[in-house]
Amino acid sequence: MVRVRAFARMRELLESGSFELELPAGATLVELWEALRARNRAIDALASSTRIARNGRVAALLNVRLEAGDEIALLPPVGGG
Repeated sequence: MVRVRAFARMRELLESGSFELELPAGATLVELWEALRARNRAIDALASSTRIARNGRVAALLNVRLEAGDEIALLPPVGGG
């Protein structure tokens, strides 16, 4: 079980800003994304611009294995100038 936090458009598509998601033992961020896609395939449009953070650190690789209690944040692109 991991806690997922979603922001901006991702929050709208997943219909919640914070929820728990049950995944199989040893699941990776790729499998987490697939579980989120099962909720709403429209998130595919955000795949290239969404950054995923695990326990407060942006994940460089999506094959990172998750552990029970992890907090996953789905971060939108950030602009500025």
